[in-house]
Amino acid sequence: MQKLNIHTFIFFTLILMSCTSNNKPSELKNGDILFRGNNNMGLSKAINEVTQTGTNTNYTHMGICCLKGDTMYVIHASAKNGVCMELLTDFQYPDGDSTFITDSYRIKKELQADITEAINIANILIGMPYDKTYILESPGFYCSEFIYHIFKTDSIFTLNPMTFKNPATADFHQGWVEHYSNLGLDIPEGLPGCNPNEMAMEGSLEFIKRL
Repeated sequence: MQKLNIHTFIFFTLILMSCTSNNKPSELKNGDILFRGNNNMGLSKAINEVTQTGTNTNYTHMGICCLKGDTMYVIHASAKNGVCMELLTDFQYPDGDSTFITDSYRIKKELQADITEAINIANILIGMPYDKTYILESPGFYCSEFIYHIFKTDSIFTLNPMTFKNPATADFHQGWVEHYSNLGLDIPEGLPGCNPNEMAMEGSLEFIKRL
């Protein structure tokens, strides 16, 4: 009976250690930027197909790491929940979907970004709505706009003219045509904005690892 109790204790201890480890990989630090990708989803596929940079990146979402105690969270602007804070594993695999990939990047030391201030701003913005228009002047934030905004005073990221056209055909991507038709808006082609693929390729970041 004593052996059974010991084995049970060891089993549950290992489970607890595993869960804790998943939410605090030793390589991650406060302020690291996470980029997530999944080409199998409707609007995510549309985002990726018009923003790929010619490299191997296929990111459609991003967030910032926020360490609280011994647990790693991610603050991000989610289409489902607006600006929110989630456990690392929940960010990596939304709704338990294992088809997502997540890569971690870090702002280069020489840029001297104020990580503490950026995370403070991010926390203040929790609860803000998601900006489905992808227009900077609209209320709320879309995922890359959120990260751009919290580092805006440090000039870590830049804005570029947005495109919603399929590079293979030079026509507007059908996914975006439907999206803006549903919103009752014209497609904001050429307006300033940002996207995860371009931000990952900026010289301000260095790749750490795939989680």
